[in-house]
Amino acid sequence: MRIPTIIPVLLALLSIPAVASASSDRVRQSVFPKQDSRKRLVAERDSLMRELDARNEKIDSLLLIIDAFCSSPAEEDEDAPFTFGIADTLYTDEVSTDSLLSLWYNRKDMQLVEMEPADIDSMSIQSDIPDSVYIDRLQKMNSFISLPYNRTIRNHIVYYTTRMPDKMETILGLGNYYMPIFEEIFDEHGLPVELSAMAVIESALNIKAVSRARAKGMWQFMYGTAKRYNLTINSYVDERFDPVTSAHAAAEYLKDSYRIFGDWVLAIASYNCGAGNVNKAIRRSGGSRDFWEIYPYLPRETRGYVPSFIAALYTMKYYREHNLTPKRIEMTAHLDTLVINRMLHFDQISHFTGASIGELRRYNPQYLHDIIPGVERAYILRLPFQYTAAFIDHEDEIYGYRDSVYFSPGALKKIESGTPANSTRIVHRVKKGETLSHLSYKYGVKIKDIQRWNGIGTGIRAGQRLVIYTGGKGAPAGTGTSVSGGYEYYTIQRGDNLWDIAKKFRGVTVNELMKLNGLTAKSRIYPGDRIKIRKTN
Repeated sequence: MRIPTIIPVLLALLSIPAVASASSDRVRQSVFPKQDSRKRLVAERDSLMRELDARNEKIDSLLLIIDAFCSSPAEEDEDAPFTFGIADTLYTDEVSTDSLLSLWYNRKDMQLVEMEPADIDSMSIQSDIPDSVYIDRLQKMNSFISLPYNRTIRNHIVYYTTRMPDKMETILGLGNYYMPIFEEIFDEHGLPVELSAMAVIESALNIKAVSRARAKGMWQFMYGTAKRYNLTINSYVDERFDPVTSAHAAAEYLKDSYRIFGDWVLAIASYNCGAGNVNKAIRRSGGSRDFWEIYPYLPRETRGYVPSFIAALYTMKYYREHNLTPKRIEMTAHLDTLVINRMLHFDQISHFTGASIGELRRYNPQYLHDIIPGVERAYILRLPFQYTAAFIDHEDEIYGYRDSVYFSPGALKKIESGTPANSTRIVHRVKKGETLSHLSYKYGVKIKDIQRWNGIGTGIRAGQRLVIYTGGKGAPAGTGTSVSGGYEYYTIQRGDNLWDIAKKFRGVTVNELMKLNGLTAKSRIYPGDRIKIRKTN
């Protein structure tokens, strides 16, 4: 059932005054006549209370259905098809990729602030700026969404503008590129363009962000919510990582929430905790629909969500007044959108157009294995304008270039079975005392994937040989990892240092790398060189 279908029903059920009005007619008929006894009045009151409780139960039931459509942090993603891709694989882009942007995108669990928003609410943060200045600036923003001022909001504003300047300047740099896109999308949907700032709170504008609850992408959609808002998720594509497509889905969600609550602040809160939790807070507050009156009854995380939204909106407007400078991010302003209706690999595009794989991934992050699977339906390719002419001129050659290699039955089966793209196949001999948890930690893979690759259950025995495809946290696919002579090797990338390399592999330290490779703290390493990481057995 689609949300637009059930919302009118919910809205009708939420019309409690109408229920009270109809029932009050019965009360008026029974209160004043002399034959009405106290016992009858009590029975009438109890009947009305039961009727109201029944209505509330129906409302809660429908809100549970709607919460299936909502981006709730408590929702899990365990039923999603397993894929290794943008979110699950750490790769280093080509030299042409801006190093700052690459670093930012390679951080999976991107958090905007170093503490929970609700913790900021209770802090006492000092500022040299008087309250009157903050109030005046918020009023001058002339926002369609209410932007009040209180101590909680002040705390968030001061935190955003003073406590994390480097991170905020990176966000501001990304905002120069993404905010106009999001504002146009929200305007197209007839929504306040200020809602675009929600992407800052959700993901710090990181297209590869993956939360602890497995919400993904810049707009942090859970699997079920994404599917219900028509975002494609399969072995090749996850449109949660497409900032444009997922922004349209976020706009649809917010429209549905506004139709339920009739208030943009409550719609914003529901994006974080779900419509059911917002409705419970409304009821516990005595029926108020003012965010600050229901504030104590909301989930702890959601209490700080709206103040953080206001602080982000404020900071994006008044960053100059706080001596913040947007960092320069290399993102082209001119992209052409091409419709692809055949299988197409990024390497094919790169070979004939000169576009780097890093650029193609940056503007098309939804394709998990560098493949656009344009067979069952058409997909889009976003291409920087300077490469479009070459693509058109060589289109037939591009599709035919090494297609038997990129799209061989074996290669496609590997992807569809959940094997990491560009992964390294390792045969691990189980040692005494090792468990699946040990191997999961060592190689940075999931237990259920080790089980699937080897067709086993929960038990393993010493001496048993297990096939493991390294990828994700343990041994990043696509970063030059290989196995030879009983050792795992890593090919040094531009900008690497021993500290960064050690962090890419679970259980590996800088001291171990230096000892294994005969290096010292003063040794220099060079792109293209291979260094030993550890023994493979």
